[in-house]
Amino acid sequence: MESVVYMSSCAATVFVGALVIVAIMLMTLLTSLSVMLQSCKSREAGVLENDHHHRHHHHLQQRMQHRYDYDYCKMAALNAEISSFDAYTLPDFCKDAAVKYIKEGHYMRELNDSVSLVENYFHGVVSHDGGHDVVLMDIDDFLPANTLRTNPMLYGYNRYGCDDCVREAKHMKHVFLIELYTKLESGGWPLILLSRKPEQLRDATVDDLKSSGCRGWLKIIMRSDEGMKTDTRDYFLKQKTAIEVEGYRIRAVVSSHMDMLVGSFIKAQNFKLPNTLPVAPTHAII
Repeated sequence: MESVVYMSSCAATVFVGALVIVAIMLMTLLTSLSVMLQSCKSREAGVLENDHHHRHHHHLQQRMQHRYDYDYCKMAALNAEISSFDAYTLPDFCKDAAVKYIKEGHYMRELNDSVSLVENYFHGVVSHDGGHDVVLMDIDDFLPANTLRTNPMLYGYNRYGCDDCVREAKHMKHVFLIELYTKLESGGWPLILLSRKPEQLRDATVDDLKSSGCRGWLKIIMRSDEGMKTDTRDYFLKQKTAIEVEGYRIRAVVSSHMDMLVGSFIKAQNFKLPNTLPVAPTHAII
């Protein structure tokens, strides 16, 4: 026999109303949870976005500061070299800027562009006057990379873990300039090589040049004992004057050091190659 539950109309109304209230409460709860979840996601996304924006802004500031440091040090180094000041007069942070300059590939790009500039110039000109047009080249830029151990400018670079990168950059300059030398010599340009080193090192210098593949130079000029006592700027200026007195016409000068490029030889085309270090000393033998 089936059991039947009887409910008055009032009780049924109350029961249905309760169900409706429960359903409304559940919907409200679900809506609240959904809103809270969305708010959490938005807040988390906002935190991540702010963190990303902060890191990006910080990285941008670092790049701008590094660029400012590099530009400042480059200008300070150029002025120091022109004025024949010691490299140690530059701020300490310039060494860090020089390391980044090498490690980030800026030096190699500038070296490549500078050598290309020289090559492009000589593609458009020819030697005249029966071999009396000459090109002066800085022989100290040619020396093998192992001579870097005598360079006092390396002092302190081990603090930045960059002794090797400076050596590699010096080696690459050596390679680039040997290739440039070969192209100029094969193109028929008489080459006069000048050095800051004493005459006593002539034989060793010639051996270094020959072992590097250099041949056919017009002459090599080393410093006499008296010349070693003078500032390199005065020394190079005197040698340029003597070369022109001999009847030669200087068509171009190629060096990574300002001391060889200064002077009143307006007709000569000067090519300044980049340096790996903040400033090259004009008094030290490098």
